[in-house]
Amino acid sequence: MGTSRLPAEARQRRRSELREFLRSRRARLTPADVGMPDSGNRRTPGLRREEVAVLAGVGVSWYTWLEQGRDINVSDGVLDSVARVLRLGPAEREHLYLLAGLNPPPPAPSRRHVPDELRRLIDGWLPRPAYVMDRHWNTVVLNRAARLAFQCTEIDHNCLVSFFTNARYRAVLKHWRNAAREIAGQFRADAARYPEDPEFSRLASDLCAVSPDFAELWAELPVGGSTHGTKALELPGLGALTFEYTALPLPELPGHRLLLHTPAPGTGTGTRLAELLAAPEPPALRTPEDPKVVVPDPGSADTAGPTPAARRSSA
Repeated sequence: MGTSRLPAEARQRRRSELREFLRSRRARLTPADVGMPDSGNRRTPGLRREEVAVLAGVGVSWYTWLEQGRDINVSDGVLDSVARVLRLGPAEREHLYLLAGLNPPPPAPSRRHVPDELRRLIDGWLPRPAYVMDRHWNTVVLNRAARLAFQCTEIDHNCLVSFFTNARYRAVLKHWRNAAREIAGQFRADAARYPEDPEFSRLASDLCAVSPDFAELWAELPVGGSTHGTKALELPGLGALTFEYTALPLPELPGHRLLLHTPAPGTGTGTRLAELLAAPEPPALRTPEDPKVVVPDPGSADTAGPTPAARRSSA
């Protein structure tokens, strides 16, 4: 973190304040506040470190080091992700940046570049849902129909994580358990295609720590892969939505997939989908028109650990 130029006593004070600040903000939130199912049996109030890390898209070890004030690489995009999960207001967000030794940026978040042609395709697929995810299942871009039909909020940055932690989506998805096994199997199959990429094992390990359902399924070693299928949902006050989907590779973006959804024939989904898009958006699902995309994870490969100096000092 950018505090190395401070005197040792000042660095210690800032690290202590950062630790207490992050802990206090975790403690004031419940799983329900961030859309997660509440499993109960909590010895301390608030979110666990593992839950904040998974929802923010960072490594559990990295977030633990951040709370501890360790000398690690910190970017503004990552702090923004943590701030969103912890529901920090503008003043609190600025305070977090200062404690981490960074200059607070303007409120508008930065966005990952998405080819204009791809963005036009996603938007042009309306009123049908469409989105793109990268090889780690991070959401790159999605249209409004996908956001509303699949109950996405601003902290839903990764399709795998959201499937197992987004209580709203779980409540509306039919046959969740069967779909969960397929999802876990597809992620395992994807991981096997990139044996030198440690991000897959980090994601699986961190998700096991916060989702007993995923941990149970992952231990069964499911393997699968499908480029098409059906998603059936039941939205309160609207009714059933049944989609046929197709996943297409994007050669110009290696590892990325475009998922296109169409209403299943004879289900009335097209009519209900039009009603959904015409209705006022639920507050929990309101996000900027051009949603921010997840930043590269600092808990992987080159940036997960302390800096070399910190590693030497901790040896």
